[in-house]
Amino acid sequence: MNVGLYQAAAGMNATARWQEAISENLSSSSIPGYKRQNLSFGAVESGLMGSSATSINGASRRFSLPNSTASTDFQPGNLKPTGVATDLAIEGRGFFEVQLPNGAKAYTRDGEFHPNTQGQLVTKQGYPVQGLAGPIQLDPNNASPVTVSASGDVSQGGNLRGTLKATDFNDYDRLSGMGSGYFLASDPTLIPTPATKASFHQGYLESANTSTVSEMVNLITSSRMFEANQKVVQSEDERMARLIADVGNPN
Repeated sequence: MNVGLYQAAAGMNATARWQEAISENLSSSSIPGYKRQNLSFGAVESGLMGSSATSINGASRRFSLPNSTASTDFQPGNLKPTGVATDLAIEGRGFFEVQLPNGAKAYTRDGEFHPNTQGQLVTKQGYPVQGLAGPIQLDPNNASPVTVSASGDVSQGGNLRGTLKATDFNDYDRLSGMGSGYFLASDPTLIPTPATKASFHQGYLESANTSTVSEMVNLITSSRMFEANQKVVQSEDERMARLIADVGNPN
């Protein structure tokens, strides 16, 4: 078995996954509240995975190194003023809760909201923003300004229209991403709780916690790693070709 060939192929696979995460971070850097995707690498020393390790084309996976693990960085981004009354940001832990078209709940830090034609406060995708007593319903016929207090009370012309709901979880790592900065709490072990220490900021949006410069540096690094492993694969292929040629020629 050509161990070096499998190791180099595993390295190419890991760096390809890293490039996918970097591409997602770069393309989503303009989405308010977006959370950076990370990829961590771990090497397992040959032979330590045990005899029960699965195989790839007959070769033990204990030689397919390194492995990679994806995770989400939930560190908050910076708050940027926008001056738009329906732009909201959460300071502290917690997520805005929105309702998907299928009735399920999703969670996001993207507070770029607006009222739809029926007066409901919705996301860019049209998902209704949830309050403590259901969706936040504004009066579409009322031209009075909308105000939001730090505790989440939404008022219009002096009339309370609802209170924003901020939801927290006991383990963010168990949240599953669905793209565009949204997360689902599909894991039954997740425990949703009210984010009692969260405060709302009207006229602000939370920036994505990505750095374009850092991601570009990572992209260059991952490309160099991929090329290095690719050269190892080519070298091993050429060595095997010479070996086969020499063995097949007794002279």
